[in-house]
Amino acid sequence: MMRSILEWWRGGTAAVEPASLRDAQRLAQLHGASFAQGWGESEFETMLSERNTLVHRLRVGRKTIGFAVSRIGADEAEILSVAVDPSHRGRGLSRTLLMTHLGHLAGRGVRTIFLEVEENNQPARRLYDRGGFVVVGRRERYYKQPNGEQLNALLMRRDLS
Repeated sequence: MMRSILEWWRGGTAAVEPASLRDAQRLAQLHGASFAQGWGESEFETMLSERNTLVHRLRVGRKTIGFAVSRIGADEAEILSVAVDPSHRGRGLSRTLLMTHLGHLAGRGVRTIFLEVEENNQPARRLYDRGGFVVVGRRERYYKQPNGEQLNALLMRRDLS
């Protein structure tokens, strides 16, 4: 009884599921709220229709509050983006999203996963560290901010095999 009340109070249980073309607008909104250079709805529509791209949405109740996108090539994948609505951060939902997404990549035969993360993005770095990723490289001044500032990227890797 108490658990169902708590879930109701939090807005429902979290679910990670494949995203569809219907989600493109919401995913673009979430990306824009999370990154300086947001992707548009048409970019999500393209990714959602590509066979080598895996897109999951994170739902709480009926509301999509996050997503993960990866591109697959042979037995490798690159995580292109992970985002959770700012009002839902700090609850461990991004970890649930990431780990479920990694499980689906493994199910598709992916053995190695790469990603790039902005060096100063501590919440994202903690997520990836806890998710088993290790830093394997660095790209100087890789990310350009709207104010012209250039930030370094870390290249991270995780083996699934």
